[in-house]
Amino acid sequence: MRHITAAVAALSLVLVGAGGAQATPAEGPVPAPPADGPVPPGPVALDDPEFTANVMAPLKVTDWADFEADLETVAAYGVDAVSVDVWWGDVEGAADNQFDWSYYDRVFDLITSKGLDLAPILSFHQAGGNVGDDYTSLLPSWLWPKYADERHHGVELGPTGLQYQSEQGNHSAESVQGWADEVVLDEYRDFTDAFEQQYGDVYADEVVEVNVSLGPSGELRYPSYNQHDEGTGYPTRGALQSYSPLAVQDLRSEMLHRYGSIEAVNAAWGTDLASVQEIAPPEDADAFFTDLDHLDTQYGRDFVDWYNGSLVEHGERVLWAVIDSLCGDFPEADIGYKVPGIHWSMTNPAHPRAAEVTTGLIQTSLDLDSWATGHGYQRVVELANRFDGGPREVVMHFTALEMDDDPVEPAYSLAQTLVEWIGDYAYRAGVDLKGENALAGGVGSDEGWDNINEAFETWGYLGLTVLRMGDVSSGIGAARYAEFIKTYSPDV
Repeated sequence: MRHITAAVAALSLVLVGAGGAQATPAEGPVPAPPADGPVPPGPVALDDPEFTANVMAPLKVTDWADFEADLETVAAYGVDAVSVDVWWGDVEGAADNQFDWSYYDRVFDLITSKGLDLAPILSFHQAGGNVGDDYTSLLPSWLWPKYADERHHGVELGPTGLQYQSEQGNHSAESVQGWADEVVLDEYRDFTDAFEQQYGDVYADEVVEVNVSLGPSGELRYPSYNQHDEGTGYPTRGALQSYSPLAVQDLRSEMLHRYGSIEAVNAAWGTDLASVQEIAPPEDADAFFTDLDHLDTQYGRDFVDWYNGSLVEHGERVLWAVIDSLCGDFPEADIGYKVPGIHWSMTNPAHPRAAEVTTGLIQTSLDLDSWATGHGYQRVVELANRFDGGPREVVMHFTALEMDDDPVEPAYSLAQTLVEWIGDYAYRAGVDLKGENALAGGVGSDEGWDNINEAFETWGYLGLTVLRMGDVSSGIGAARYAEFIKTYSPDV
């Protein structure tokens, strides 16, 4: 089939892709790549004052002496700032609107005492249960019962009403589902207000970016390969997460709005649904992917468009809530959001690009083989542009910069190709793009650093945050990061 052939051929598209930009109403026009193929953006970070070299702190500091020693090491070779998860469940976990900042008072004071800036993450997600997690912090326990008796859009929430529900019928408590944003936005505002009141004066100039958690692991994605479901981890397709009553209701409303009537829906989909109440996510999700319905049917493309669009709209709502709450405090701070590199199952002939679909990152109504559409990532990348003219610069972060392609069984991965696609499209869309490594071990090898260097030399990345600080405080990690910083900040 065309889609399978195109997916397997994706490596060659890096060199020969072509096409014209197709803007959607929510995004502005993006310059088309040249007819004979895209021209890589090149090393845009060279001597750019917006270049940043950051490190991530541990999920939770337990050895303060080691932490201080690592801070001194990275500060000495030119690291700019430390990214720190500010766990909602730790700060406000005891009771609603009761905040304990004592741990962060100590962490922030120690970081800034070494001459390093701060890049806090407002972590509205759970720590624990994901790759590399060595600490657990659950969402506040009072959150779920607080809204259990409420109704939203006619749906009685109950004890799990704020949570994603998967195709397997399981609920995820790692983050609040995007379809419940309107219920909990005031909670995010309250937390951001409290953070600003605690640190707005103390670290007015030291906070250089506020990164906002938009989903599990702090990423703009659905929990499609997380622990609440069985058999959905790497390198599977994962599981769809759109089966909660709020999600199903939103799907029905969107399709009725799009087509105008159930008769028009049936005409478009070739179905004989008796009422709007029969509009639903895929009943057999396995068949939805193995039959390539996600690519080749109008129902499948409409469903995936809605699923992806819902995720992006969730990101926009939460980012605006934080931006509005910060007002003029931390005047030097950009706002950041993170998009994960879901690089596996991309060339799997059984269900190409399926893992990216279940995480919500791509549209299948677009030409997935075209540079003009960001190979399906158009809306996710251009989320940053929805804030143009606003009070804050919004920056996108993308992971997997250290990884190679592995387009064969079992991974079917195009990790390095994906880094290139995102870099090219973000550059043409005018989006400031920064990068991260996906796995800590990736910065302990020369191969990983060679891939990071290629991303910066060729594909327009503007800054790097290394996961984690301990991996670049000695050995190859420290030597290569110091060399990298000297390249892009020669005065360091």
